[in-house]
Amino acid sequence: MEIWAWVGFNVFILSMLALDLGVFHRKAHVVGVREALSWSGVWIALALIFNVIVYFWRGPEAGMQFLSGYLIEKSLSVDNIFVFLLIFSFFGVPALYQHKILFWGVLGALVMRAILIVLGAALITRFHWIIYVFGGFLVLTGLKMAFQKQQAMDLANHPMLRLLRKIMPITDHYHGDSFFLKQGGRWIATPMFVVLVLVEFSDLVFAVDSIPAIFAITTDPFIVYTSNVFAILGLRSLYFALAGVAEKFHYLKLGLAGVLVFVGTKMLILDIYKIPVPVSLGVIAAIITTSAVASLVWPKKTSPAS
Repeated sequence: MEIWAWVGFNVFILSMLALDLGVFHRKAHVVGVREALSWSGVWIALALIFNVIVYFWRGPEAGMQFLSGYLIEKSLSVDNIFVFLLIFSFFGVPALYQHKILFWGVLGALVMRAILIVLGAALITRFHWIIYVFGGFLVLTGLKMAFQKQQAMDLANHPMLRLLRKIMPITDHYHGDSFFLKQGGRWIATPMFVVLVLVEFSDLVFAVDSIPAIFAITTDPFIVYTSNVFAILGLRSLYFALAGVAEKFHYLKLGLAGVLVFVGTKMLILDIYKIPVPVSLGVIAAIITTSAVASLVWPKKTSPAS
């Protein structure tokens, strides 16, 4: 892969992030639904434009691989929204500062995912059998997601939170949008920093599921990386757009479980039968669409107030 493609893509992404933070979100403000939907449209449009570029540059196969990978990553990233909601609610993060946390969280996620993608590609290239490990892991994860009763996350006793409290002092109150403040000649972390660390940690956990999933579509590091980047970049705006209605899509988790089982199976039978990329794209799109529509047609029953 030409080095200029990697350099050019990352320069473009960093420029967009600088434009986002330095111009459009220079001053902290509450992100409304209309603004969030607009930015979601921008990131989706950029991803599709890049998809067209890949199609004519690398060929139809690569174009379909990017679109399939982007759809997988975009779908699985929706699950992050539920965790973000829980974290922000537990720590009482003011709506005014949530965008800043997600912005820096996205930067950290891009670095972590780049490292995981390079490691994953290297493992698959050197050890072909690792593809079966990834496939089996995804199938088991999907089945667990589908059949295991969801348990509330115990943030008060989260291991990362306990670790942070052991290694650094943390204030009990927010101090604007600062991650640290200086008191008595020493730096002290604020709840903003704690929330950022938990957001990064949760994304790392999700990446362990999502990155092996895209390797079922392609092992091309550039396609895997770029599709991941576009999906993650749109996650912030998607959070603000869907935060208020995320609970309505209660069948989405079942749909995501179905996607994981499908791509895991695709990996496991790779040497017996290679499922064409267009077929994979159609199946993934059908599963996600069906779960979303089913959530709206059959709303979640709420227990009557006592």
